[in-house]
Amino acid sequence: MPWDPDTYNQFKEIRYRPFYDLVALIDPSDVKTVVDLGCGTGEQTSILSQKLSNAHITGIDSSEEMLKESERFVTQKVRFRKASIQDFLNESSTCDLVFSNAALQWEDSHLQLFPAIISRLKSNGQLAIQMPYQKENILNSILLGLVNEEPFSVFLNEYIRDSPLLTIDEYATILFQAGLENISIALKVYPLIAKDEMELFKFISGSALVPYFERLNTEQQNHLSSTFLVRIRQHFKNFPAIYPFKRLLMYGRKPQS
Repeated sequence: MPWDPDTYNQFKEIRYRPFYDLVALIDPSDVKTVVDLGCGTGEQTSILSQKLSNAHITGIDSSEEMLKESERFVTQKVRFRKASIQDFLNESSTCDLVFSNAALQWEDSHLQLFPAIISRLKSNGQLAIQMPYQKENILNSILLGLVNEEPFSVFLNEYIRDSPLLTIDEYATILFQAGLENISIALKVYPLIAKDEMELFKFISGSALVPYFERLNTEQQNHLSSTFLVRIRQHFKNFPAIYPFKRLLMYGRKPQS
């Protein structure tokens, strides 16, 4: 099951709020080169370019489906290419800003990943990253419990996509030890008011369900979906219900050398 831009963007308003909060952390002065890791459809990259009007921005994503949507946002200063985050790290170029909104939660080994990303910043370069804090989001917890049970664990050959996210203290230490200054790390709740369990299911189906559905046939996907809906209803009980979706926003800057 490839990434589906239409499914992902059904909840565009709640998904864009943390993006704007992240953009607000950036100092636009003297930013000339930017890499947007996990740029998706490119729409947010285009919005970012409006704040960073003097910058050349490269959006990177590994999803062909998402990047197909990005073609309409290409300008003289905004371009996109298919590449993984590891591809980016294997290159030698540096930039004034590494920006990533809701992408790095899909990458493992954050203790090694974040210092590697920070090493790609120029002197006075900025890091701005936002990730869903999956460890404390109940839909992720329900899903993780479900895929650990039979028959789903059998269907999936015991595959589990556990969250790689660290604690806030650990991220603060990583940014500090990598030499960043003006460090800011915040856990913020972006509430979704859901009218029923289907709305909550659709919200997570555009992201956390994708790696599981990729490994299941249609019948197994339907079984997982229906069981997941039952579990969501059992947890929330009464609707409308509030889903306090938690996200981690972090910022830091290399000192001027």
